[in-house]
Amino acid sequence: MAAAAAGGGGFEARVARIASTIRVIPDFPKPGIMFQDITTMLLKPDAFRDTIELFVERYKDKGITVIAGVEARGFIFGPPIALALGAKFVPLRKPKKLPGEVISEEYSLEYGTDKIEMHVGAVEPNDRAVVVDDLIATGGTLSAAVKLIERAGAEVVECACVIELPELKGRDKLGNKPVFVLVKAD
Repeated sequence: MAAAAAGGGGFEARVARIASTIRVIPDFPKPGIMFQDITTMLLKPDAFRDTIELFVERYKDKGITVIAGVEARGFIFGPPIALALGAKFVPLRKPKKLPGEVISEEYSLEYGTDKIEMHVGAVEPNDRAVVVDDLIATGGTLSAAVKLIERAGAEVVECACVIELPELKGRDKLGNKPVFVLVKAD
């Protein structure tokens, strides 16, 4: 793992601590995949705290009103970031997981399609959102999340991920939407 380039006192040390706690599991969930396991980071309170604090430091003065977490690991990082910023947390879920009226966005997978949903009214015009997930790989889910939130009238300021797999070129699917990443997987 390589630390993402950025400046600031202590940033690199905190990113290095985060990167050192992420376990890589070969051939999971299928052969050829190098799974980036953040659950080992969650076992290290200092690294988990660093992760949340780095995101909060980045967004604290940007007028963020919504942190939208992508199911499921975006639900781990999103709520503490939202609380620290005084923003609302909006879960973006797989189909048929939210009980109320929803809007959805379909996106392509390697074989077929999937959807992401959120409650109608969860975001509003004039909201400023950050979409949070643990990882950006191909960018399909994040792209769908951005489209969904923007369709509801909110502005997506940035996407924020703990890990990026740069060789999969996920940023390409997001066009000019900024992505902030702490750790780039080698």
